Amino acid sequence: MSGVLIAVTGFAAMLVLIVLRMPVGLAMLVVGAAGYAALAGMAPLLAFLKTTPYYTFANYTLSVIPLFVLMGALAERGGLARALFEAAAALIGHRRGGLASAVITACAGFGAVCGSSVATTATFARAALPELLRYRCDPGFSAATVAAGGTLGILIPPSVVIVVYAISTEQNIAKLFMAALVPGLLAALLYMVAVAVRVRRNPALAPPVDRVGAAGRLTALLRVWPVALIALLVVGGIYGGVFTPTEAAAVGALATLLLGLAQGSLRWPEIRQAMIQTAETTAMIFLILLGAEVFNGFLALSRLPDTLAEAVIAAGLPAYGVLAALLLVYILLGALMDELAMILLTLPVFFPVMMSLDFGLSPEETAIWFGVLVLTVVGIGLTAPPIGLNVFVVSAIAREVPIAAIYRRVLPFLVADLVRLTLLVAFPVLSLGLVRLLG
Repeated sequence: MSGVLIAVTGFAAMLVLIVLRMPVGLAMLVVGAAGYAALAGMAPLLAFLKTTPYYTFANYTLSVIPLFVLMGALAERGGLARALFEAAAALIGHRRGGLASAVITACAGFGAVCGSSVATTATFARAALPELLRYRCDPGFSAATVAAGGTLGILIPPSVVIVVYAISTEQNIAKLFMAALVPGLLAALLYMVAVAVRVRRNPALAPPVDRVGAAGRLTALLRVWPVALIALLVVGGIYGGVFTPTEAAAVGALATLLLGLAQGSLRWPEIRQAMIQTAETTAMIFLILLGAEVFNGFLALSRLPDTLAEAVIAAGLPAYGVLAALLLVYILLGALMDELAMILLTLPVFFPVMMSLDFGLSPEETAIWFGVLVLTVVGIGLTAPPIGLNVFVVSAIAREVPIAAIYRRVLPFLVADLVRLTLLVAFPVLSLGLVRLLG
């Protein structure tokens, strides 16, 4: 049996294990180890396993992941999400669809200190969704808004998924953060446009609330200065070259902790819960990373990525046609799989193909641009049927809202996502402009 056939069989076996509810990281580890042994033998596999876990986890850059996760967990426990929503609601809640747009705005702000889509979605499902329902907003539309807004957590820097992509493809984390900023803000803008269009056609979806006076708006804004300070400290420090991403993550986590203690919103029970959440999330991510490393070693031995890249070049297909096919596969997989596992699973195959194509960009720019596109389609998968992880997260918290109603109301946001994806594909400068300016 050829190496390529063994690799294809391994992919199929891994998908079967995932369907049977085996954890994704463990499924990649088991199949990768079995495939490696089949191609190279048991002794080389044991030698590989003896050194790979140590060198994988001893990577200094990986320390940025638990630090950003901790920063997000402390921000969630410290009530920053609720303060952001209240401030946004005070500013634009009196407009038609203002409360829904306030959720989008607050999710974008929280994404700057969280870095996780699921965490952002779960936080605002608890912090904002009850308020939307209290003001008689449509339940399905409210839940769909939270699910869509939560996707901003993986695109607005700093993002754990961006860090994982950068490490996996050996790209500069700071430049990827720069590249993701404009697309992230564009996503928030298009989501608010989608809200405005839907509410204009059906005002009952999100009725306006009473206008808040100048004093009330000022008070609400003063409550969110810690978020602005932390975001400026972390993202501004990275863009300005003051901190490396790892140093910025440490500074951000410490600043979030100190501000929470100073405001009295973080006490020992909240800090303990944040540390436990960080440990659990980090362990899950690192298991996936280890599984992906072993699986990638198996794929390298099989030469499947190289064979596929050579086949694409030999076929003479247009570069944008191949890119469209890759993005379509990502959208389909994103509707079925966890975003982190999906990226780590597909990059060893798709990334060499992407780098073999000519888009008139340098190799580094191609890799950065592709990273932003991958994050965009992953965000689409987080809300798209039949799974849509963010939809399930909201549905699990808001049990009174039928999941079918959320899927129906999320469609305008998916249209906004497709518009954004089209713009990012057609105009790479939207992703690369800031990198070229500051890089």
